[in-house]
Amino acid sequence: MDRMIYTAMTGAKHILEQQATTAHNLANATSTGFRAQVDSFRAVPILGNGMPTRVFVVDATVGADFNPGPIQATNRDLDVAIQGKGWLTVQRADGSEGYTRNGSLKVSENGLLQTASGLTVVGDGGPISIPPDVAISIAKDGTVSSVSNGTLPGPSNAIGRLKLVNPPEEDLVRSEDGLFVTKSGNAEVDATVNVVSGALEGSNVNVVDAMVTMISLARQFETQMKLLQSAENNANKASQLLSMG
Repeated sequence: MDRMIYTAMTGAKHILEQQATTAHNLANATSTGFRAQVDSFRAVPILGNGMPTRVFVVDATVGADFNPGPIQATNRDLDVAIQGKGWLTVQRADGSEGYTRNGSLKVSENGLLQTASGLTVVGDGGPISIPPDVAISIAKDGTVSSVSNGTLPGPSNAIGRLKLVNPPEEDLVRSEDGLFVTKSGNAEVDATVNVVSGALEGSNVNVVDAMVTMISLARQFETQMKLLQSAENNANKASQLLSMG
């Protein structure tokens, strides 16, 4: 009977955690370039004296859903969407590299190319500095060019190139700041990664699937609660029989 309690208790606990993950995915259904988090259940035996007949239910984070989201045109010069596989490289708060699909860019007060959240975009040679009073265009291969506003139309000058990478998906881990990092150090530039200028990639969260998952998890939680109630009833019945004896 206590085996049922172990399984139902831990199952209910981790179902609530999966509900939190699903709610997090739903909350980011409109976040640019968001990748849905994927979890799963697994059984872990409890090791100790005697036979290992008890198990815990554990919620294991499998990783992320790397399927691309829809590309939506914005007609804004500093918006870019990764076409197919690939990542945009940014500088994290600790100075290390992070990878994102959010290509909503801006120019900071210091003239650095940054993401909308204020992270510095990394180019092939480091941060990309944008000169003042220029119009910016980003080519398919990530080359950032500028044209002086005083000479429009006029010749363009290449001022940098976005560091576009495509590390193996199994090497990517989501960090606490929401960016992805690699287990094996900084990723190398991949010349095959292309971007679409004047567009942004939407979240790959399927709202309908997420809602169905939430309903299914709620039903599973109710099942675990009924198992605990059954274990309590069995214990009461056993106590009554023992007292009668």
